[in-house]
Amino acid sequence: MFKVKFLVSLSLSLPVVAYSDIAQTLLKYQAPSFPGSVYLPLTLASIIFFYGGWVFIAAAYRELKAKLPGMMTLISLAISTAYVYSLYVTVAGGDKTLFWELSTLITIMLLGHWLEMRAVTGAQSALKELSRLLPDQAEVIRNGKTELVPLEAIRAGDIVLVKPGGKIPTDGVVTEGSSDVNESIATGESKLVTKKVGDAVIAGTINGDGALKIEVTKIGDETFLAGVMRLVAEAQSSKSRLQMLSDRAAYYLTIIAVVTGGVTLASWLAVAEPAFAIERMVAVLVIACPHALGLAIPLVASISTTKAAQNGFLVKQRLALEAARNIDVVLFDKTGTLTKGEFGIDKILPADATDEARVLRHAASVNSQSEHPIAQAIVREAKNRNLDLMAMSGFSRIAGKGAQALIDGSEVMVGSSTLLAESGAVLTATMQAAIHELSVQGKTVIFVIAQKRMLGAIALADVIREESRQAIKSLREMGVKTAMVTGDAEDVAAWVASELGIDEYFAKVLPDQKSEKVKLLQSKGQKVAMVGDGVNDAPALTQADLGIAIGAGTNVAIESAGIILVRDDPRDIAKIIRLSRLTYTKMIQNLFWATGYNIVAIPLAAGVLAAKGILLQPALAAVFMSLSTVMVAINAVLLKKQKI
Repeated sequence: MFKVKFLVSLSLSLPVVAYSDIAQTLLKYQAPSFPGSVYLPLTLASIIFFYGGWVFIAAAYRELKAKLPGMMTLISLAISTAYVYSLYVTVAGGDKTLFWELSTLITIMLLGHWLEMRAVTGAQSALKELSRLLPDQAEVIRNGKTELVPLEAIRAGDIVLVKPGGKIPTDGVVTEGSSDVNESIATGESKLVTKKVGDAVIAGTINGDGALKIEVTKIGDETFLAGVMRLVAEAQSSKSRLQMLSDRAAYYLTIIAVVTGGVTLASWLAVAEPAFAIERMVAVLVIACPHALGLAIPLVASISTTKAAQNGFLVKQRLALEAARNIDVVLFDKTGTLTKGEFGIDKILPADATDEARVLRHAASVNSQSEHPIAQAIVREAKNRNLDLMAMSGFSRIAGKGAQALIDGSEVMVGSSTLLAESGAVLTATMQAAIHELSVQGKTVIFVIAQKRMLGAIALADVIREESRQAIKSLREMGVKTAMVTGDAEDVAAWVASELGIDEYFAKVLPDQKSEKVKLLQSKGQKVAMVGDGVNDAPALTQADLGIAIGAGTNVAIESAGIILVRDDPRDIAKIIRLSRLTYTKMIQNLFWATGYNIVAIPLAAGVLAAKGILLQPALAAVFMSLSTVMVAINAVLLKKQKI
């Protein structure tokens, strides 16, 4: 809209300027004269005013109706005053009109709005891209036949066929086939994710080189992608504290502009011609338009929210992202956040003349058919090391102690220290010291005994994730402290905290007591971010200054968290804080530019330096105002290039 109006107004402005006194004087020429040529500037300026300028007048009406006068009110007041005055002078037979100033002012304002809309549209294009991720049609298998149907015709329970390279049309579960899927648009993770039977898939993600049959579980507004778009839209529409401040500043700047314009008009009427006085007033009203101020925060907010979604974390509340920059300490729930929440082999201690592989192979062979978590961890480690399991027979579980079986005719026992004592096997002094050290660290030690002789011991623990080490390191480098809360015993908590370099930990904490630990940290004057799963940690997430739900996957409906991490990756915590700081910096830069420009420009427009021959014409004022708006928009868009 603004582009067309600008081009039309520009073409009509050229003859208006050509017939103006200032152009003819400067260029030393005489514009062609013909019957009625004296009314040509009035005619063309009227078309520009009603065609190009009406959009500002209509917007001003809406501002005044809402009792929120702003930029459009100032522009409308300026162009209406210039037009009505020039119309009166023309009808009265005078020649001191402001038609060329009016025409160029409206034209430049339209250009500024067009450039601004292009910047805003570019800033929000990533959100539009989300809506284009879904295919228009999908292949559905019905009655044994494949048919192509519109997306809106798909129902929950349908089986859809996704060919290699195709887009997955709905959320669902794989029922047949396997493939590597690109989920980067949903999680921000660039690596392909292997999907097999029973795995969940997300609408809009891209299938790899395998064909998949998927049972539809969610459609339309229920899908993860729809939820992301809804959250992004809500976050963009919600206001941060800085935005509320800029809105108030824009309102008061409008009042100041009107008052200053009135004072300027009255002052110059006392010492100069009416045309000059009105010209000064128009320049003041135009230069003071709080457009840059009004755009400074919302555009940055829009870009940062979209950028967050692209990086795998969803901002539910603008205030949550704004709060992240001030966080002093991040409190992690241990299990499932810093650790994998499952047993893993920490260390293998072979007895004399026995290697690790032999110990693990015997233990895994005995437990190959057991469903106990510790047994499964031992078998999983053996498979990871590509160890062939030995044939076993006579398996029996020893309640509360372990298990035993026959391997190559030898009795092999795998279990606790109680089973070790009952077997009669003896530990060396060196092995006893090593096992004691591991036990003090809170690790579970399992013994492997063959024919009542010690083969070795296996230490298991809740495995610390490598991502956690990097996450803690990144936060430390950013000057943010870390703390951990867990229901585990003191020795386990101390070992994990020591391994990761966590500043403070709380052990033996029940789920309903986690919020008390948040309050404890807050009582020290610290701003606390709580990281949990969004379910068991809901009270603590709500109590914290910033609640972050980690590992939410496709669940975007967690109410207790201000920010939701799609991936189960604690390294994204540092990204949140980094984006918050970048966003705040951009907002402050924009506010400084928008307000600083007005402080300098308004006195110039009012004519305080007129005695020295320095005057700011309304058209030039419009150029400066538009440039300030475009500068703010460009500065905001640069945030898209920033790496977090």
